[in-house]
Amino acid sequence: MATLYRLLTEDDSAAFCHKVSAALAAGWVLHGDPCLSFDERRGVMRCAQAVTKEVAGDYSPEMKLGAQ
Repeated sequence: MATLYRLLTEDDSAAFCHKVSAALAAGWVLHGDPCLSFDERRGVMRCAQAVTKEVAGDYSPEMKLGAQ
């Protein structure tokens, strides 16, 4: 059994919420609090949310995390 970790990022928009919702629907679990940061260069807020998932087998760097 392996625990996988992903950090989902996106501009502060509905797209970020959909990205996190899709991960939750695929069995990922929220890990910690979301973070917000202002991107001065682009003038937008950016969001980040860590998620984890338990999967059968061993971890490999070749795994496509989004496909798990």
